[in-house]
Amino acid sequence: MKFEKSEGLYKKALGLLPGGVDSPVRAFKSVGGTPLFMKEGSGSRITDEDDNTFIDYCMSWGPLILGHADSDVVEAVRETALKGTSFGTPHRFEPELAEIVVQSVPSIEKVRFVSSGTEATMSAIRLARGFTGRDKIVKLDGCYHGHADFLLVAAGSGLATFGTPDSAGVTEGNARDTLVVSYNDTAALEELMKREGDNIAALILEPVPCNYGLILPNEGYLKEVRELCSRYGVVLIFDEVISGFRLGMGGAQEYYGIKPDLTTLGKIIGGGLPVGAYGGRADIMAMIAPEGPVYQAGTLSGNPLAMAAGIAALSKLKRDKVHEALAQKGALMQERLRPVTDKHKGKVLVKGIESIFCIYFTGLDNITSVDQVRGCDMKLFAAFHREMLNRGIYLSPSGYEVGFLSSAHSAEDIDKTVKSIDESLEIVLG
Repeated sequence: MKFEKSEGLYKKALGLLPGGVDSPVRAFKSVGGTPLFMKEGSGSRITDEDDNTFIDYCMSWGPLILGHADSDVVEAVRETALKGTSFGTPHRFEPELAEIVVQSVPSIEKVRFVSSGTEATMSAIRLARGFTGRDKIVKLDGCYHGHADFLLVAAGSGLATFGTPDSAGVTEGNARDTLVVSYNDTAALEELMKREGDNIAALILEPVPCNYGLILPNEGYLKEVRELCSRYGVVLIFDEVISGFRLGMGGAQEYYGIKPDLTTLGKIIGGGLPVGAYGGRADIMAMIAPEGPVYQAGTLSGNPLAMAAGIAALSKLKRDKVHEALAQKGALMQERLRPVTDKHKGKVLVKGIESIFCIYFTGLDNITSVDQVRGCDMKLFAAFHREMLNRGIYLSPSGYEVGFLSSAHSAEDIDKTVKSIDESLEIVLG
């Protein structure tokens, strides 16, 4: 493949944008080469400015569960845009989408829409502090919750790619109020709660971490977290920006049968447009202005284009029973990959849950902690990524990220992908 136009655009962008990109992991720093500039997406495929077409498993980092340019979502956006792109006033799509969210997500009785996942998690933590009158929060090592100062502590995702656990510009004061323990380590969490429980406003975690590889909760772990938070009066926040409406209409909390106090959402609920949300128990949500004293506002919160796209996407997920089909596709991919990975046993591991998957270069037969992910060979992943790209398969450009299936991916797409993985592994691992 030739990438002259992407290379030219990247060179131009380097003089205008920090690092030539608007989000660090897009820069291909961890996999090498020039980031590709896309011009079109349709179904399971994306096409770059040089007219190279790829089967896409990044899917805009998760929100495109229906694939690129889904006809229902595009039509909803088009019809709405013709009547106005923003009002700064209430409009009917807000309660319409809110009703779908409240009916779908077990923990949510009321919801507030914002413009990003970062804004949702930041606001949920402020709300928990206002509700409890406490200052400290707990996060789990490797869980990524956006780039608010007090959450850039032992974070994952793009930060992991750069090999830095924190960010410059985050003050010691902000970091001091954030307590960090390892995911899947109940004993460490219980010890922390015994020591600091009366000072902790909230515990926030991804119930299924997807920003430092894919880490599944140990059996009973989420239940124990729920019990500890209830015992010490700590608001439990599930960050379901990725898992929400991805593991089913009710997200990870429905999948595992654990109800948090607050939930943050994003990605899928905007149908591919910028959106975020936080919601939960009515008594906690009542603390938000204008009902209560916890302030949060946003000119583009509940933007009509994002709300209309979200209504179209979530309605289609439910109407067409998309999650059942996605589960079957995920199982099909795992089944067809098994003989491929068996040939390289002790060198590569593929983990998956429903329509989410991750490829690790490791000798382990399971991944249950972020330290194990840190031990994976990211240089091998970089070589593997380049081989897959040359075969027309676009994976997220970081070994710390996951892949996503969509309803647009076909059995033929999966077959081609498995064949490409087989060929690429033969070259990378020998």
